[in-house]
Amino acid sequence: MPKIKSLEELMKIKEETLKNVKMRESGKRGKIIVAMGTCGIAAGAKETLNAIVEALNEFGVEDIKVVQSGCMGLCEVEPTIKVEIEGEIPVTYGHVTPENAKRIVKQHIVAGDLVGDLIVKQGEE
Repeated sequence: MPKIKSLEELMKIKEETLKNVKMRESGKRGKIIVAMGTCGIAAGAKETLNAIVEALNEFGVEDIKVVQSGCMGLCEVEPTIKVEIEGEIPVTYGHVTPENAKRIVKQHIVAGDLVGDLIVKQGEE
C-alpha cells in the first residue's frame, strides 16, 4: 500500500472505500449515472435513460443500478452517462443515443470492454 502524504489523500481514500462498501451492501456491482440537466434532457437524456433500463432488462443485468444526476458539465456531448463499476476507473460516455446506450450496456456492462469511440472522460476528475 502506498504511503499517504496528506489529509486530502486520506479523505479521498476514505470516500472511495465508503462508496465501494455502500455498493456492495446494496448488492450492486456498479451504477450508471445519467446526466439529466436541462441540456441533457434537451439532447434526449430521457430516451437514453429508458434505453439503458430496457437494455439492462434485455441482457438480464440485475447488479447495476441506474441513477440520475444534474448536469455533468459536458453540455457539448450530451446526452452523457457515467459508468461506475466496483474496482474500475469510472468512464464517462458522450453522445449516448438510445442505440449507443444499448451498445454500452452490451459491450461495457455485459462484456467488460470499453466503448472507445464514445468515451469523453476516464476517472473522477
